[in-house]
Order: sequence, then structure tokens, then C-alpha cells
Amino acid sequence: MTPRIAQFIMRLPKAELHLHIEGTFEPELMFQIAERNNIKLKYDSVEELKEAYNFNNLQDFLDIYYQGASVLMKEQDFYDLTWAYLRKARSQGVHVVEMFFDPQTHTDRGIPFATVIDGIHRAIRDARHLLEIDARLIMSFLRHLPEESALETLKQAIPHKDKFFAVGLDSSEVGNPPSKFQNVYKQAHKQGLIAVAHAGEEGPADYVWEALDLLKVRRIDHGNRALDDKKLIKELAKRQIPLTTCPLSNLKLRVIKNLEDHPIRTMIEHDLLATINSDDPAYFGGYIGDNYVAMAEALKLTKYELINLAKNSFKASFLSEDDKYQYLKNIDIFVEEYQA
Repeated sequence: MTPRIAQFIMRLPKAELHLHIEGTFEPELMFQIAERNNIKLKYDSVEELKEAYNFNNLQDFLDIYYQGASVLMKEQDFYDLTWAYLRKARSQGVHVVEMFFDPQTHTDRGIPFATVIDGIHRAIRDARHLLEIDARLIMSFLRHLPEESALETLKQAIPHKDKFFAVGLDSSEVGNPPSKFQNVYKQAHKQGLIAVAHAGEEGPADYVWEALDLLKVRRIDHGNRALDDKKLIKELAKRQIPLTTCPLSNLKLRVIKNLEDHPIRTMIEHDLLATINSDDPAYFGGYIGDNYVAMAEALKLTKYELINLAKNSFKASFLSEDDKYQYLKNIDIFVEEYQA
């Protein structure tokens, strides 16, 4: 890949729709915040921590992910984490981000819900003015915990409903089907919250059906295994349910053996609304622009295909139709000026 194409990819306007803010915790910042909070990490150096980022599967990753999150104690910690990500994302062409946060990861260890969301929201507010990036929050439930915990989390969240707009479902997928969370999603819908869910990453296509039929989601996060079911493919294409794929995450967690095996081109060939995202970039070796570059190299994506993927990211967002139109127009303007 030429430097000019790589630069084009990094500057190409994008929306990021599958991003866990706790998964943006770079080792350098983790050590800095741990020291500030007088917390002793089990690793002696940044280099040793980076070495630990060699996972065999989703559970191995989650174990270290939760260890890292444990150093986040104060509102300023959540602000610093979010601000660092938003600056990085903006440098890779992100104009809109709909990001996940996992309050149970923090409230279960005694951190008040308000501390978590207020720190994240303050960074989002500052970024809107200082970085010109529009970020919004999706509150995720941890599927390895009982639904009762999710219901309690939703109850805690309602007084802060002005700071998030949707609910999601993440963590260990296998053995924790979407059907486990029907009641909390029903309550979330009553609150006027949009619903999304992780499904079909390591779990089967049946989990995608459950997310659609039982949780009434409007977007599927990951969705790789949806391709195992021809009827499901047709349903997703008919309804234009977005899929938020995460290539470098899939590679790191061994969902795929190599990037050439990634299903995004197959998804597009089936008229699915597929997008590229970074998931947990600090742990998986790349932010959103890095994922675009990796896919462009592995699948020999053309400039036209890259532009369409960027457009898909805005089409798959929950922006208003007027805002979507403007961002799509901005991509056309960017491409025209870049080629001039």
C-alpha cells in the first residue's frame, strides 16, 4: 500500500459504531492512572503489560480487560480515558462515534454510576467543541452476569438518561444468549432507548435471530456467524440491519485465522449493511483507521469500496436522516478535493 492511499484512508471521514471505551485503555495511561490512585498493577512495566496482550480467545482478553478497568476510580480517570480515545479517533478520520461503556464493570467494585458516566460525558462534551467530534453513549449490559444485575443497572441509569441514548449487550457470548435479557430490554424500550446487541461473534446465528426477534435490536455488533444461515442473511439484507464488524479484534481473538478470511466482503456481496470498527483498539492492535488499512491490504479493497464502507458507517449510525445526508455529502466533497 502506498503512503498516499494510507493517508487517504486515515483522513476519509468515518463513523465508529463498535467501540468499548474501557477497551481503549493504553498501557501508558493505565500505569499513569494506577500510580495516581496508588494502585499496584501486577505488571512491572508497560512492556510487560503489552506482552500480556497475547490472547488465545475472548475469555483470555476479558480477564485482562477487567484487570485494567480496575484502576479507574475517579471521575477524572474516566474523563482522561475518554479524552485520550477521542483525540486518537479524530486523528484517524472519525467524525461520529457511538461508543459503549460498561457500568457494571465499575459499580460491581463500588464505583458510583454517576462517577463513571459523568467523567465520560464531560469528555464527550469537551470533544464536541474542541475536537469537532460528535460522540454519544451506549450503555452495555454484561451478559455473563444475571439479568437481575442488568435490571438494577438500568434502574441506576435512568436519572442519567440525558447522557446516553441506547443499550447494548457484551462480554462472554457463548452460553449467554440474548434471550437471557428479554426483560431488561423490554424495560429499556419503555424508556425510549434504542437497542443493539453483540451477537454472532463466537455465538451461533441463532443468537442473532434472538437479538432481532426477542430484544428488538436495530443493529447487530459483530454478526460474523450470521453468514451461516441463508434465511438470516436475507432477513438482514431486507431490513438493512447494520453489522458492526471488527477485523483486528476478530484476528486477535482468533474468530478468524487471518485477515484474508474476514467475511466483510461476503457480507457486502449479500447486500448487508456492513461496517468496519475497532472494538477494543488498545488491546487488539489498531484503531479504526488501522482496521481500514488492514482490510484494504488483506482484501485488496479498491478506493471505491473503501469510500462505500465509510458511507456505510454513517448510514448505519443512529443520526437523524438530515445529519446522515450531510456526512455523506461531506465524504463526496472530501474525495473530490483529495483527488484534485
